[in-house]
Amino acid sequence: MAWELTRSCALACLHCRAEAQPKRHPDELTTDEARRVIDELVDLAPPVLVITGGDPMMRPDLFEIVEHATDRGLSVAVSPTTTALTTKERLARLQDMGVRMLHISLDGASAETHDHFRGFVGTFERARTTLSIAGELGLGIQVGTTVTRHNVDELGQIAELMEEFGVRMWNLFFLVPTGRGKAEDMVPVETAEATWEWMCELSERAPFAVRTTAAPQFRRTMVLRKRQEEGGDSLRLTGAGYQLKEAPTGVQTRGVNDGKGFMFIDHLGNVCPSGFLQVSGGNVRDEGVADIYRDSKLFRSLRDPSALTGRCGACEFSDLCGGSRARAYATSGSYLAEDPLCALGNGGG
Repeated sequence: MAWELTRSCALACLHCRAEAQPKRHPDELTTDEARRVIDELVDLAPPVLVITGGDPMMRPDLFEIVEHATDRGLSVAVSPTTTALTTKERLARLQDMGVRMLHISLDGASAETHDHFRGFVGTFERARTTLSIAGELGLGIQVGTTVTRHNVDELGQIAELMEEFGVRMWNLFFLVPTGRGKAEDMVPVETAEATWEWMCELSERAPFAVRTTAAPQFRRTMVLRKRQEEGGDSLRLTGAGYQLKEAPTGVQTRGVNDGKGFMFIDHLGNVCPSGFLQVSGGNVRDEGVADIYRDSKLFRSLRDPSALTGRCGACEFSDLCGGSRARAYATSGSYLAEDPLCALGNGGG
């Protein structure tokens, strides 16, 4: 799960789903409320709790919140913005508190591309510096790249940077037109399909794991590829879909998606299926986190493949993939509609 502690951030990224602002919102969850939420999360036992923003470094109580989470046994990752606040001293302090993974955004292979995304000159070099520091400290590194028309041609070069900095996982976020993200900046369907094929090839040779956000189609691309190679379909995907293994008899194939194995808490306490699908199933100030995730109508519908409509509802991969529910909502107004970023059933398969 991901938790947006604040939407405050010093940057003004072109694709920011949070439409981050320079100042903190006065109604953000308080430190005491954050501690209570953490206590409730212990019951859900998420594999990883990602502390994000905005820029979580803008919260002066970040370390207190992180320490409480690690003390309660949660596995915590932090996703800071690469500004002057992300210093070696602060990263070392997080590591001492038990944080083992850092998520850093890198949206271009050059300063020209990355700085344009981020809205400030110098952010590319800051990102490189932060990656180097994390490597020196021994922190695990996950890099997130938002894939758009403006940088899709640089993915090969960005992949080389993943290897250079010893990144453990590269997470490619396929743009959802929400917040500051614009529909015209999404990659065309045929480009997306070609990119997933390329990612499959990359995952077979890269020294880091490859996964996607807002593109569960990557999972079915891997399955289709394996079917062609091996002539069978007794396969399953583990975790969020970046590792493919042979399935033991009886293992059911499932895939993580918005609200289905994933949850997002925003800075005001709204519990959403993801940061890109900002529809609230309830608020932590009024209800328990586990109750919202398990029982709200919103979350239950997202975990029911038969509720999907259009091509996603008719697709054989409705359970494994299901399309991006966030993109469906952003482009149609319905989070159960088909995801337009897919060629299956649309002349492509």
